[in-house]
Amino acid sequence: MILNEILLITSVLLVSAILLNKIGGKFGVPSLLIFILVGILAGSDGILRIHFEDYNLAQNVGIVAISYILFMGGLSVNISELKPIVKEGIVLATLGVFVTGIMVGLCSYYFLNLPLLECFLLGAIISSTDAAAVFGVLRSKSISLGNNLKPLLEFESGSNDPMAVFLTLGMIGLIAGQLNITGLIFDFFKQMILGITFGFIIARLTIIIINKIKLEYDSLYVVITLASVIFTYSFISIIGGNGFIGVYVCGLVMAAGKFVNKKTLIRFHDAVGWIMQIVMFLILGLLVNFKAGFVHAKEAMLVALVLIFIARPVAIFLCDIGFQRTLREKLMISWVGLRGAAPIVLATFPLTANIEHAVDIFNIVFFVVIISVLLQGTTIPYIAKLLKVDAPVEIDHGPVIEYGDKDPNNKMIEFTVAENSSAAGKQLYELKLPQGSLVSLIYKKGEYIVPTGSTIVEPCDVLFVLMDKTKEKIVKNILCKENKKS
Repeated sequence: MILNEILLITSVLLVSAILLNKIGGKFGVPSLLIFILVGILAGSDGILRIHFEDYNLAQNVGIVAISYILFMGGLSVNISELKPIVKEGIVLATLGVFVTGIMVGLCSYYFLNLPLLECFLLGAIISSTDAAAVFGVLRSKSISLGNNLKPLLEFESGSNDPMAVFLTLGMIGLIAGQLNITGLIFDFFKQMILGITFGFIIARLTIIIINKIKLEYDSLYVVITLASVIFTYSFISIIGGNGFIGVYVCGLVMAAGKFVNKKTLIRFHDAVGWIMQIVMFLILGLLVNFKAGFVHAKEAMLVALVLIFIARPVAIFLCDIGFQRTLREKLMISWVGLRGAAPIVLATFPLTANIEHAVDIFNIVFFVVIISVLLQGTTIPYIAKLLKVDAPVEIDHGPVIEYGDKDPNNKMIEFTVAENSSAAGKQLYELKLPQGSLVSLIYKKGEYIVPTGSTIVEPCDVLFVLMDKTKEKIVKNILCKENKKS
């Protein structure tokens, strides 16, 4: 296939994936499933009949893609939301993954025609939740969870891939006779310590470089952060650490820091994260021989049921001992155990290591992921409502705030009108806001409107006021203070 044909097909697949994702989003179908299905339709069993069987290339693309997705996951974290749940998240991302993998391995041994160690290998591969899948579902417009559940689930999914990678490579080493249990334990602590330490150091160095270098073109700051992610993963992996935990820690540290063009860089890496998701899922879809793999659909269904209804819940209830979570919250955490591209990428490791039943394991993992996304990914909003752990959907007004902040003498501040505010029901001119404050925009009933003096202010309206910061307290009292008389 010549270059022009490759470029043409690639562009068509990318645009098709985005358009189908837009349609699928209206019916609550997760992005991951749409992108993989596009890959399958283009593959050897699909419309375009593209034969793709390069497991090494798929694995390498997956590693790079997951690195950028994890970095963006860390970079987009609200640090203030992270602090209350970090200990719980670490327990879920380590012990939770281990318990899930062990239980899946033990249960699979009874109904799969595989040796015990290979059953544990299967359990290790599907032991972690997938960052791309969880981020995609939880950050959709239709889902919001209360009591720190959302940051907990995002932190867990972003930080538990390294444990799954370690367990997968460890089990491959045990099967191949290259490792023993003692060496495995030592290797775990070495990988985690090196990954966390150098992820932190590289992030701090990146922030210093961005703030000190004073580049002529703002676009070049993007190049620095792109290179930083690649450097973090590769350097840490070369010295024997876990590159995935390194890039995630790097993102977290940068999220907590202050650096030039931070908001712009976050938006850029959000786009990079989406590109990586689409490319990775398309390649994995192309890689799968759907007809041949369908032979393992029944086995995959059994493994998926064990994973969703036994292994994951047991791991969550065990790990949450000591944390003040209600039964409903634990059930919700258990249900948001989405599997995605990460397990499929990990399933290529046994193939490249020439493990005996690697093809069977790969096909089982693929169908487990499809079942997980179909069953869990599409029902999360309904389960959240059923368990009464949902919360009002938060609207991101960041771009509006940033636009207003371009004036060096003023600041754009958002105020939400309280339910019982004395301002509610009045026209804008009646509020008598202090001189030098201007209501530039109002978010009312899902739409942004440019107000006039006669615009009526209603409860829950979000007013964007361009003003001197010294007037903030006065404006807040007018718009947000509840009327005690009523």
